[in-house]
Amino acid sequence: MKLLFEMLSYPFMQRAFEVGIMVSLCSALLGVSLVLKRYSMIGDGLSHVSYGALSIALAFGLAPLEVSIPVVIIAAFFLLRITQNSRIRSDAAIALVSSASLAVGVIVTALTTGLNTDVCGYMFGSILAMSQKDVKLSIFLSIVVILLFIFCYHKIFAVTFDETFANATGVNVNFYHSMLAVLTAVTIVLGMRMMGAMLISSLIIFPALTSMRVVKTFFGVVILSGILSVVCFVIGIIGSYRFSTPAGASVVIVNLAVFLFFVLIEKLRKA
Repeated sequence: MKLLFEMLSYPFMQRAFEVGIMVSLCSALLGVSLVLKRYSMIGDGLSHVSYGALSIALAFGLAPLEVSIPVVIIAAFFLLRITQNSRIRSDAAIALVSSASLAVGVIVTALTTGLNTDVCGYMFGSILAMSQKDVKLSIFLSIVVILLFIFCYHKIFAVTFDETFANATGVNVNFYHSMLAVLTAVTIVLGMRMMGAMLISSLIIFPALTSMRVVKTFFGVVILSGILSVVCFVIGIIGSYRFSTPAGASVVIVNLAVFLFFVLIEKLRKA
């Protein structure tokens, strides 16, 4: 507790905790539907799109957040559209957009600003990058995601598992796809500032996969994913501060350890 109070005495750590907890919660809730619909790697693809957008923004002296969010939202819509209405599989489409965006970002960075502190911070994450604007935006995002799951839980459940049935019962499937795309895009852009483009997808994938090891209901997986994501983030940030390790990598390692622990529990239950 003494270490935690020491950490929270710094304003930048307070912002990091606030943004990180909110983004972790949003990532976990959205990640359940994305993983079950086999869009789990969309976070990786969108983070690379965001990196390409912010590289261009930094090169032209523009605000990275204001440029990245609309670009990533458009990319999310494009990925959903191309996987629904073409012969390209979802994983291939994500890989296509991801590699192209990363290539654009690397070329723009090499030709303009070079690999400076700002670029490294977005690429690998920086706990110092959190601003008051990030805090306000993450709180607003969390409220929207939580309200979406509270009031539209049954429709999200239907869209996640059976789109044909959802359409037949009058659910606007395209609307919920669009909502998931927008919220995922904003979550990726916010989380990338702390976790980095290389690691942000772990916040979407790990909590859902971990919860599915021991919980078999959709509601249970959603609740447990949210709890695990927040707990792993807090432990990871404390470990990062204590041992002077990168924040994003520390959070991922904690998520990995919890995942392996739950896999062990699952095997023991079946034994």
